[in-house]
Amino acid sequence: MKINVEVDCTPEEARRAMGLPDLSPVHDRYVQMMVEAVDKQGTPEGMADMIRNWGPMGEGAMSFWRTMFESGNKS
Repeated sequence: MKINVEVDCTPEEARRAMGLPDLSPVHDRYVQMMVEAVDKQGTPEGMADMIRNWGPMGEGAMSFWRTMFESGNKS
């Protein structure tokens, strides 16, 4: 026997129904910190330092993004 159930709800309603925590305050704070960091560190070197420190995998992530940007610049 096969039973299909279709639920029509917003992501917020689904999160609450499954009992998951509301991380929107954490997300808002993270975005606020990013905006402040960009305002203070508007130079390319400052941005690279910020991404290196905040991004997952540190230097590995920087290498990945550098490769992506370099391959996108080729005409």
